[in-house]
Amino acid sequence: MNVQLGRVGVWANRRQFDGLSQEELAEIAAELEDAGCGALWVGAIKAHLAPAGTVLGATRRLAFATGIVNIWTEPASEVSAAYHRLNSTYPDRLLVGVGAGHRETTADYQRPYERLNAYLDALATAGVPPDHVVLAALGPRTLRLAARRTAGAHPYLVTPEHSRRAREILGAGPLLAPEQKVVLETDAARARAIARGTVRRYLGLANYVANLRRLGFTDDDFAQNGSDRLIDALVAWGSAESIAARVAEHHAAGADHVSIQVLTGDGEYRVRPLPRDQLRLLAPALTGR
Repeated sequence: MNVQLGRVGVWANRRQFDGLSQEELAEIAAELEDAGCGALWVGAIKAHLAPAGTVLGATRRLAFATGIVNIWTEPASEVSAAYHRLNSTYPDRLLVGVGAGHRETTADYQRPYERLNAYLDALATAGVPPDHVVLAALGPRTLRLAARRTAGAHPYLVTPEHSRRAREILGAGPLLAPEQKVVLETDAARARAIARGTVRRYLGLANYVANLRRLGFTDDDFAQNGSDRLIDALVAWGSAESIAARVAEHHAAGADHVSIQVLTGDGEYRVRPLPRDQLRLLAPALTGR
C-alpha cells in the first residue's frame, strides 16, 4: 500500500471540526503530525472529502483517511472526483475508507454486499487505485472482500481479539487498521459512564451486535447500555500508559495501524470538539514522543 499511516492515528467525527476556521484546523493537523500521529481518520464524511485539503496542506507526512464514506448516501463519482483532485496535489496521502452503513439508518438498505462490490467497481472505473481504498469490514465475508479488492480493512468498535481473528482472515499482506475508543480517566465508574454514553447507540445496530456475538458477548452484555465486561472490552480507559497498552494489544494481534477515538462525554452521545488537551497527554505514551 502506498499510503503510509504509521502505527497510530486519531479518529474523529466530521462534526468535531464544524465551526473551526481553516487556520484552526491546520493548526490541529500540524500538532497531530508533530506528536507522531500517522493519520487522521474522519468519520461521517461527505463525498467532497472536506476537510482533507486543509489537513493535507498543513502537514508534510500526515495521511488523511475517511472512516467511512457511506455507499448509500455519497455518490462514487463525487468521491472519485474529490480523490483525484486531492491526490494530484498530495500524492499517496489520502486513503478512502468506504462501508455499507446500517440497515436501521438507511431506507433503501438491500443486498449491501452486492452494493459494496458495485461501489468498488465504480471507484475502480473512475481510476481510484484499490490500494488507496479500505473497507469498514467486521465479519468474515467483508474482511475477505477487503483483502481481495482493496488495501485492507478498517474495523470499527472492535477488540484486540477481533484484530487477531481479522488478521487470520485477511492474511499477511492486507492492511488492518482498527479503531479503538479510549477514555483518559482512572476512576472506573466515571470512565464507564463516559464510555456507555457513546457505546450504547451502537448496541441498537444489528451489524455491530452480530459482530460482538461472534466475539462471545451475549444478551446480558447488551442490556442496560452494556455490561462492564463489554464496556471494558470495547473502550480502553485509565492512564495514558493503560491506553497505550491496549493499543499495543491490537498491534500484537496483527493490526498494522490503530486509530484512537477519545471520548469525553457525560453519558449522552453528542459530538464535542476534538479533545486536543487529552490527545497531548496521550501522545507520548502512544508514539514515544
